[in-house]
Amino acid sequence: MKNIAMSLMALSLFGCSISAQQPPVATQTKDLRDFDSDGVINARDKCADTPLGAVVDNDGCPTYVKTDEKNSVHVLFANDSTVIPETYMAQLKKTAQFLETFPETHIELKGYASPVGNSAHNQYLSDTRAANVRQQLIDFGVAADRIKTVGFGDADPIQAETSEASNTLSRRVVAQVVGSKGHVVDQWTIFTVREN
Repeated sequence: MKNIAMSLMALSLFGCSISAQQPPVATQTKDLRDFDSDGVINARDKCADTPLGAVVDNDGCPTYVKTDEKNSVHVLFANDSTVIPETYMAQLKKTAQFLETFPETHIELKGYASPVGNSAHNQYLSDTRAANVRQQLIDFGVAADRIKTVGFGDADPIQAETSEASNTLSRRVVAQVVGSKGHVVDQWTIFTVREN
């Protein structure tokens, strides 16, 4: 009887046991890897070469901040002269470096003359002054196709009066260049410094 009771007990234990079933394995159809480590999977990433640590949008593209910088050219000339005074060479070199920093920019040099003398000669002076400044920028490494010149002759003096001071300021070549560039916004880290 003892054997029968043990057999029945063993049989009842095996009858109540639940067999463990393995969960189904889902096949992965999307690429869940993130090669550029920006937190956006490759299947959704529209900017696959995001800089490490950049703030990204939902498409995995970095956030850029655009900044504008300006550079001015203002060269004065002696009466009836087209020679660039040596004192302006540093300014022109700085302008050439600015144009190198912002390769998408172009510059328009505007030449002027004082109203003293013949208008045709003044037009020649303003054209030649602008051309000489252009050539100096080319000598400093700026591509010729990025520089345009315009001569205004004596049509636009600094002041309506014809004093020597006004005439001196009217004999000029001027330009204004604006360059834009963007930089990637970095994610916050413990080393981030807050700007006030």
